[in-house]
Amino acid sequence: MIAKNWIEANKQVDKWKSTGLKVVFTNGCFDILHRGHVEYLTDAKACGDKLVTALNSDSSAHSLKGNSRPIQNQDDRAAILDALASVDLVVIFNEETPAEIVKTLIPDVLVKGGDYTPETIIGADTVTANGGEVKIIPFRSGQSTSIIIEKIIKL
Repeated sequence: MIAKNWIEANKQVDKWKSTGLKVVFTNGCFDILHRGHVEYLTDAKACGDKLVTALNSDSSAHSLKGNSRPIQNQDDRAAILDALASVDLVVIFNEETPAEIVKTLIPDVLVKGGDYTPETIIGADTVTANGGEVKIIPFRSGQSTSIIIEKIIKL
């Protein structure tokens, strides 16, 4: 499911929580989906019952990744994520960090990749203050959108 906005996403998260389901949250640009992304999202989903994936909007991804990014627009990236069995809800955010959407959704589990530490995970304080947990999934070396882009440029 792709939420039209944060209000719709929050209603869905509240519905899941009210039935006792454990809601997991992660976020990213997910520009060119690759094996590392798929395995990461599968592992994130295994941390609970429902996986919410917050997707950086085009403007947010542009400010984080540079002038040439994102390669794919936010609607295409959202549709691709939504097609994955591991992803239960996709919601787009415009901010540079997911801090505000984490405060809105208050997930039970916040997941990030191994290139983060508990101290550098945006929203970790919000989740733990509300009784949730933060999990780090080991980073998969050699799997990145940047590597794929470099290979394409060399063709």
